[in-house]
Amino acid sequence: MKDVYLDNAATSRIKPDSVLEAMNDYLTEIGCSPGRGGYECSLQASRIVLNTRLTFADFFNVDTPEQIVFTHNITHGLNYALKGLLSKGDHVITTSIEHNAVVRPLKSLEEAGIIEVDYISCDKAGILDPEDIEEAVRDNTKLLVATHASNIVGTLTPAKQLGEIADRNDLYFILDTAQTAGIYDLDFSDLKLDVLAFTGHKGLMGPTGTGGLAISKEVAQEMTPLIEGGTGSISDKEYQPDFLPDKFESGTMNTVGLSGLKAGVEFIKEEGLGKIKEHEFELTNRLLQGLDVINGINIYGPGNVKLQTSTVSIGVDDFDLGELSFVLDDEYGIMTRSGLHCAPLAHRTIGSFPEGTLRFSIGYFNTVEEIDYTLESLEEIIRTK
Repeated sequence: MKDVYLDNAATSRIKPDSVLEAMNDYLTEIGCSPGRGGYECSLQASRIVLNTRLTFADFFNVDTPEQIVFTHNITHGLNYALKGLLSKGDHVITTSIEHNAVVRPLKSLEEAGIIEVDYISCDKAGILDPEDIEEAVRDNTKLLVATHASNIVGTLTPAKQLGEIADRNDLYFILDTAQTAGIYDLDFSDLKLDVLAFTGHKGLMGPTGTGGLAISKEVAQEMTPLIEGGTGSISDKEYQPDFLPDKFESGTMNTVGLSGLKAGVEFIKEEGLGKIKEHEFELTNRLLQGLDVINGINIYGPGNVKLQTSTVSIGVDDFDLGELSFVLDDEYGIMTRSGLHCAPLAHRTIGSFPEGTLRFSIGYFNTVEEIDYTLESLEEIIRTK
């Protein structure tokens, strides 16, 4: 068997045909920048962007399409939200399983003496007790930011409860949905979110270099844009527009990427979130059960599909995980990822720092046959070492 994609960065290349067709149509039939001219191809490009906004506003249950702001990726979006919202003297609460897309901006602001941060510890399976969040609230706490699921062990955080805590304590709430958008039902209003950050290239089945924010109007008013420049609007003024989405969308947009992203979300809606999640959970459960009976393999995280996404991390006794990942790819065509996965705090939490883990990320287009082949390959490598 060849080319078994079991890492986020690898599975991102597997797209529905409709995504590739939409991108090709834009490149060959349109190819113009949106909002930069009154001629037909520019208007067509503008319609693509608007229709993508409308698609996402419906998908996340956001009141108006203007509240969808597109960025280059989720890291860009999280930096926008964190650095645009926080100011001198603010206190932030986050968790010990965050990705560096959250940790590094916060650390930068903390070391500059601008904010204070509390990292609330999860247990060794990555499970968060929401009561610990509420106990950390101070008079100057402004923001709660949390990942919806660990990118290492897949553990889900209780987003609904966190939203209620934030609402009860008058805090802004930012949710990082890099691991869950396109697989779980994410209702912006029901979760009481102020910012929902998303990436296009994973569960949403769009191309790389796409992502954005669903943002409340209140937060949009308070946030300062990190990048300013041409927006195609109020061009007679020397200052940045103060209205959505233009306030946060300077420069030429990735219209070809957005055309693919829209097609990805439309595919998800046609297939149904329930069908997608059920398939991924079936494969994840099969992988977990198979790993559990291979001597020398240690599974990190909950090991339970009711508590986690389709991301699974392991350690292997007496094996260098980087070497194991290489062998899986080089000799068996199985693409995994080893190391710290841009989340050192999370590895400290689960007890895998500094070695890291070997991670499997299952997607909708993986198959039962691929999972079985992966388990057989792992057992063969370990047995014949």
